[in-house]
Amino acid sequence: MIMSMCRVICVTNRKLAGEQFAARVEKAAKSGVEAVILREKDLGEEEYEALARQIKGICDRYRVPLIIHTYPGVAERLGVLRLHLSFAAFMEMKEEQRKRFEKIGVSVHSLREAGEAEVAKASYVIAGHIFATDCKKGAPPRGLSYLEEVCRGVEIPVYAIGGITAGNAAQCIGAGAAGVCMMSSLMLEPV
Repeated sequence: MIMSMCRVICVTNRKLAGEQFAARVEKAAKSGVEAVILREKDLGEEEYEALARQIKGICDRYRVPLIIHTYPGVAERLGVLRLHLSFAAFMEMKEEQRKRFEKIGVSVHSLREAGEAEVAKASYVIAGHIFATDCKKGAPPRGLSYLEEVCRGVEIPVYAIGGITAGNAAQCIGAGAAGVCMMSSLMLEPV
């Protein structure tokens, strides 16, 4: 399985997973993912928090860190010390608020953004999208040369995202990524 080949972060998408959402997150947690990013962008903060409580229970059971996406207040209320933000949201966040978290990851789409996130003390960046993916239909992938450029350009860990599968994850590691983020591969996997 891919978990033994490299570091994998599970990125959730309950619309892909459907009724099997919790079961698929649990299967990913059981399989040895490094962390779970609860990335449910369509939910308001209250709905997101209710879902985060449920997923936190799964992550805690398997001792897999939960990473809250977008909502620092939810992370603080749930006692989750890991947060993932868009580049813009991270750059707008005040330094005193950033200090409340053990780790903050940032989604980036250029070497410039990765460098700025590193200077602003991001713990890691997620660079994408690397390969063609249904999640970004019509948008051309940035490719492995982009990933390699970002990996060479910063000292913090870089994770690849976008169309990552068991068949191409090793290419991302070969380009210098610390690990990969998988959404569709894990959210559509049978339970």
